Amino acid sequence: MPKIQIKPEKVEKKWHLFDASKYVLGRMATQIAKILLAKNKAIYSPQWDLGDNVVVINARSVLLTGKKETQKKYIKHSTYPGGFKETKLADLRLKKPEKIIRDAVWGMLPKGRLGHKIINNLHVFSGKEHTFANVEFVNQTI
Repeated sequence: MPKIQIKPEKVEKKWHLFDASKYVLGRMATQIAKILLAKNKAIYSPQWDLGDNVVVINARSVLLTGKKETQKKYIKHSTYPGGFKETKLADLRLKKPEKIIRDAVWGMLPKGRLGHKIINNLHVFSGKEHTFANVEFVNQTI
Protein backbone atom coordinates (compact mmCIF):
# COMPACT_ATOMS: atom_id res chain seq x y z
CA MET A 1 0.00 0.00 0.00
CA PRO A 2 1.48 3.40 -0.95
CA LYS A 3 2.18 5.97 1.75
CA ILE A 4 -0.05 9.01 1.81
CA GLN A 5 1.98 12.20 1.89
CA ILE A 6 0.44 15.04 3.90
CA LYS A 7 1.27 18.48 2.59
CA PRO A 8 0.98 21.11 5.35
CA GLU A 9 0.29 23.92 2.90
CA LYS A 10 -2.79 22.05 1.60
CA VAL A 11 -4.37 21.67 5.06
CA GLU A 12 -7.09 24.20 5.88
CA LYS A 13 -6.51 25.81 9.29
CA LYS A 14 -9.65 26.62 11.23
CA TRP A 15 -10.05 29.09 14.09
CA HIS A 16 -11.25 28.23 17.60
CA LEU A 17 -12.32 30.74 20.25
CA PHE A 18 -12.01 30.03 23.99
CA ASP A 19 -13.38 32.14 26.84
CA ALA A 20 -10.91 31.60 29.69
CA SER A 21 -13.35 32.79 32.35
CA LYS A 22 -15.34 29.56 31.93
CA TYR A 23 -12.44 27.07 32.16
CA VAL A 24 -9.96 25.89 34.76
CA LEU A 25 -6.43 26.67 33.55
CA GLY A 26 -5.05 23.14 33.18
CA ARG A 27 -8.17 21.67 31.57
CA MET A 28 -8.31 24.49 29.05
CA ALA A 29 -4.58 24.20 28.29
CA THR A 30 -4.91 20.50 27.43
CA GLN A 31 -7.79 21.19 25.03
CA ILE A 32 -5.83 24.00 23.38
CA ALA A 33 -2.69 21.84 23.07
CA LYS A 34 -4.69 19.07 21.33
CA ILE A 35 -6.06 21.57 18.81
CA LEU A 36 -2.64 23.16 18.17
CA LEU A 37 -0.99 19.74 17.69
CA ALA A 38 -3.87 18.57 15.43
CA LYS A 39 -4.52 15.52 17.61
CA ASN A 40 -8.24 16.13 17.12
CA LYS A 41 -7.89 15.57 13.35
CA ALA A 42 -7.66 12.35 11.39
CA ILE A 43 -4.54 13.63 9.60
CA TYR A 44 -2.42 13.97 12.77
CA SER A 45 1.29 13.78 12.05
CA PRO A 46 3.83 14.57 14.79
CA GLN A 47 6.42 16.13 12.46
CA TRP A 48 4.17 18.75 10.81
CA ASP A 49 2.32 21.85 11.94
CA LEU A 50 -1.18 20.77 10.91
CA GLY A 51 -3.07 22.22 13.89
CA ASP A 52 -5.66 24.96 13.91
CA ASN A 53 -5.42 28.50 15.27
CA VAL A 54 -6.73 29.27 18.76
CA VAL A 55 -7.84 32.62 20.17
CA VAL A 56 -8.27 32.91 23.96
CA ILE A 57 -10.10 35.86 25.48
CA ASN A 58 -10.57 36.92 29.13
CA ALA A 59 -7.16 35.60 30.19
CA ARG A 60 -7.27 37.87 33.23
CA SER A 61 -10.18 35.91 34.70
CA VAL A 62 -8.99 32.33 34.13
CA LEU A 63 -10.12 29.94 36.88
CA LEU A 64 -7.70 28.15 39.22
CA THR A 65 -8.31 25.43 41.80
CA GLY A 66 -6.98 25.11 45.32
CA LYS A 67 -4.45 27.63 46.67
CA LYS A 68 -2.64 28.19 43.37
CA GLU A 69 -3.51 31.88 43.32
CA THR A 70 -1.33 32.54 46.36
CA GLN A 71 1.15 29.64 46.31
CA LYS A 72 2.09 29.03 42.65
CA LYS A 73 5.36 30.68 41.60
CA TYR A 74 7.03 31.09 38.23
CA ILE A 75 10.80 30.66 38.64
CA LYS A 76 13.61 31.58 36.23
CA HIS A 77 17.34 32.05 36.47
CA SER A 78 19.61 33.97 34.13
CA THR A 79 22.62 31.68 34.96
CA TYR A 80 24.45 34.74 36.36
CA PRO A 81 25.09 35.20 40.07
CA GLY A 82 22.05 36.82 41.63
CA GLY A 83 19.98 36.13 38.51
CA PHE A 84 17.22 34.20 40.31
CA LYS A 85 13.75 35.67 39.74
CA GLU A 86 10.50 34.48 41.23
CA THR A 87 7.01 35.75 40.35
CA LYS A 88 3.77 34.79 42.07
CA LEU A 89 0.78 33.93 39.92
CA ALA A 90 -1.28 36.69 41.55
CA ASP A 91 1.32 39.30 40.49
CA LEU A 92 1.55 37.84 36.98
CA ARG A 93 -2.26 37.99 36.65
CA LEU A 94 -2.11 41.75 37.21
CA LYS A 95 0.90 42.47 34.95
CA LYS A 96 0.79 39.90 32.10
CA PRO A 97 -2.30 37.64 32.29
CA GLU A 98 -1.63 36.31 28.78
CA LYS A 99 1.62 34.71 29.98
CA ILE A 100 -0.23 32.42 32.41
CA ILE A 101 -2.15 30.67 29.63
CA ARG A 102 0.75 30.76 27.15
CA ASP A 103 3.10 29.10 29.67
CA ALA A 104 0.52 26.44 30.54
CA VAL A 105 0.05 25.51 26.87
CA TRP A 106 3.80 25.72 26.12
CA GLY A 107 4.45 23.09 28.78
CA MET A 108 2.31 20.65 26.77
CA LEU A 109 3.94 21.26 23.37
CA PRO A 110 7.15 19.75 21.98
CA LYS A 111 10.24 21.83 22.61
CA GLY A 112 12.31 22.82 19.59
CA ARG A 113 11.67 24.28 16.16
CA LEU A 114 8.27 22.67 15.69
CA GLY A 115 7.04 23.72 19.13
CA HIS A 116 8.09 27.32 18.51
CA LYS A 117 6.22 27.26 15.20
CA ILE A 118 3.10 25.73 16.75
CA ILE A 119 2.89 28.17 19.69
CA ASN A 120 2.59 31.03 17.17
CA ASN A 121 -0.90 29.69 16.34
CA LEU A 122 -2.04 30.62 19.87
CA HIS A 123 -3.34 34.16 20.38
CA VAL A 124 -4.19 35.22 23.95
CA PHE A 125 -5.97 38.43 24.99
CA SER A 126 -6.53 39.65 28.53
CA GLY A 127 -9.95 41.19 27.89
CA LYS A 128 -13.03 40.41 25.80
CA GLU A 129 -11.80 42.30 22.75
CA HIS A 130 -9.56 40.60 20.19
CA THR A 131 -8.12 41.59 16.82
CA PHE A 132 -9.58 38.65 14.88
CA ALA A 133 -13.13 39.99 14.57
CA ASN A 134 -13.29 39.31 10.81
CA VAL A 135 -12.38 35.61 11.20
CA GLU A 136 -15.08 32.94 11.24
CA PHE A 137 -14.69 30.73 14.30
CA VAL A 138 -15.54 27.03 14.20
CA ASN A 139 -15.73 26.35 17.93
CA GLN A 140 -17.05 29.31 19.89
CA THR A 141 -17.04 28.53 23.58
CA ILE A 142 -18.37 31.84 24.86
